[in-house]
Amino acid sequence: MKRFSSLLGTRKQNKVASFAASVVATLAMAAPTSSLRDATRMTIAVSIHPANATSVKTTTASVQLNQTTPNIAQLQTSRTQYQAAGIDPVVLVPILLVGGLVIFVPLFFGGLVVIGEREVGIVVRKFTLSGRGLPAGSLIALNGEAGLQADTLAPGWHWGYWPWQYSVKKEPVIVVPQGEIALIVAADGASNPPERILGKIVSCDNFQDARKFLAQGGEKGRQMGFLTAGTYRINTALFKVIMAANASAHGMTSEQLRVYSLASDKVGIITTLDGVPISAGELAGPIIDGHDNFQNGQKFIDGGGRRGLQEQILLSGSWNLNPWFVQVEQVPMTEIPIGYVGVVISFVGKAHQDVSGAAFTHGNLVNPGHKGVWIEPLYPGKHPINSRIMKMELVPTTNIVLNWSDRTERHSYDAQLASLTVRSRDGFAFDLEVAQIIHVGALDAPKVISRVGAMQNLVDHVLEPTIGNYFRNSAQDYTVLDFLTARSERQAEAAEYIKTALRAYDVQAIDTLIGDIQPPASLMQTQTDRKIAEEERKTYEVQQMAQTQRQQLVRETALANIQQEMVKSEQSVHIADLKAQAQIKEANGEAEGTKLRTIAEAEGIRATGNAKAETYRAGVEALGPQGYTAMQLMQIIGDRNVRLIPDVLVGSNGSNNGLVDGLLSMILWNQTGKGELTPTPLHPQPIVTQAQPTSENGYPPIVVNFPVDK
Repeated sequence: MKRFSSLLGTRKQNKVASFAASVVATLAMAAPTSSLRDATRMTIAVSIHPANATSVKTTTASVQLNQTTPNIAQLQTSRTQYQAAGIDPVVLVPILLVGGLVIFVPLFFGGLVVIGEREVGIVVRKFTLSGRGLPAGSLIALNGEAGLQADTLAPGWHWGYWPWQYSVKKEPVIVVPQGEIALIVAADGASNPPERILGKIVSCDNFQDARKFLAQGGEKGRQMGFLTAGTYRINTALFKVIMAANASAHGMTSEQLRVYSLASDKVGIITTLDGVPISAGELAGPIIDGHDNFQNGQKFIDGGGRRGLQEQILLSGSWNLNPWFVQVEQVPMTEIPIGYVGVVISFVGKAHQDVSGAAFTHGNLVNPGHKGVWIEPLYPGKHPINSRIMKMELVPTTNIVLNWSDRTERHSYDAQLASLTVRSRDGFAFDLEVAQIIHVGALDAPKVISRVGAMQNLVDHVLEPTIGNYFRNSAQDYTVLDFLTARSERQAEAAEYIKTALRAYDVQAIDTLIGDIQPPASLMQTQTDRKIAEEERKTYEVQQMAQTQRQQLVRETALANIQQEMVKSEQSVHIADLKAQAQIKEANGEAEGTKLRTIAEAEGIRATGNAKAETYRAGVEALGPQGYTAMQLMQIIGDRNVRLIPDVLVGSNGSNNGLVDGLLSMILWNQTGKGELTPTPLHPQPIVTQAQPTSENGYPPIVVNFPVDK
């Protein structure tokens, strides 16, 4: 061979190698495809010079890709190419002989089978010398029977698989991607029991050892076990592998074959599809230990797990769950808001054991995990509660206001409550609005729920009849006006009674409030008229008082304005009083003085009179009575200048003109201012009075009064 290679050039060596490879491929048509392919690869690798490794690899790839029988046109094309290259066919004879020996000797005499590193060989035995066949109902041979064999071929060279007796099918390894699972369907094995749906899990190296699977009693059909992420060499003749890539071909969705993910604020409610039936009277299967959150279905079954709804829940995370075994329903966590507690009513759990005590005779309370009303409430927060087997009753721990009126609070417990219609003692029916404030303690909440079942039942079955009947009964003891005028007293009585009544139900009555009272219209009209009249009277009184005050204000204002004058007047009065007192004192002094003077004058006059009397007596004695009197008269006339001759003398000579002349003379005398007369005791001055002009000529009349002699 070395000499042959040296005789040929490099280019011709490549051409010869190509031609030899084509010939080997042509000869491979006479042998089974898989064996020839391996032999061809081996032959080419041995016969080609290392310097042409690149070309050899390319040729090998061409041979592997064209495993099917080449047609005649391809052979003719290759032959034409070799002749055009100037290669002598005689030179190829040794190459063909050597290649034939290399290929056919291991194939036909050694039974060589080569398995790649990412392949698995599925062996089919065509016949046996003994003629022994498979047992009835079996598909996979365990003891060398003809047919599909349980044992597979691992990567490498395997001898003894002669092509006339064995057929080896190479399958790629099973690769389960991350985040996915693969389900298994067994084509052979024992029959499933009637109460089971999925085949049990046996130790068979994750279905990579078919012999162990069948020998240890693996069951045919859908399997409880499944494959997680990884690479597996599976006997695909026995096991059908269902992954997300081919899920639709098997009536499933790709989502069912992914790792199940549960959100952080969710709870997974589990329903198992295999296991023994749930016991009569039970709602869900009990909690089974050791199955790793339903990821190991066989342990669940072995532990007595029941099919159907499960008491155990699944919390947040990623879980490898067999969708043929487990169905998961995600529901939100049970949230208890601030101001509430949650009373748990469990329909499943351990046997009922009442722990409420002998004093509590209206219901039963149990510890957590038992069936019934849990004695311990759940406080505000989010709780992973299985809402299919448990009921959460929210109980407000803040004050609750219930209105017997048209008003409804946000909690809506009082949506069905209406104002109370009561009848008074005087026979009037009237509507009464009431507001009741209650409080349920956190530790009393389970007792309340155990007694009445729900908060709405507490309102409908306890508060409504208790409060309604109290006001209907108590109203008969009072008149309508008693409620109107003494509502606070009625309210205090009601609060005291209702507080005692509700305490028996473990409910605290904070306060009872009477709202609007709606008496009969006719009675209210009468009361309204009376009230209006009374208010009018009060108004008049107020107005009168206002007027009085206004008058007082005016008076005070006037007094304030004349205060200075009043002060002056008061001072004047005081001064006058002082003057009067002074005058009185002065008058008293004058009176005393006058009295003394009078007495003195009287004494003087008496003395003077006595003296004059003595003088008169002496004069009379001396001159005589007439002489002395004439002397006294003359003395008086002289002392007082008495005129004895008149200024006008009127005389009468038998004619009437004398008086007129006298009058004229007097007028002239008065107008000229002459002859002013001085009145004397004997001739007093005439008095002239003037009056309003009454004469026709406008001159006033002249009146002269003459003295009359007596």
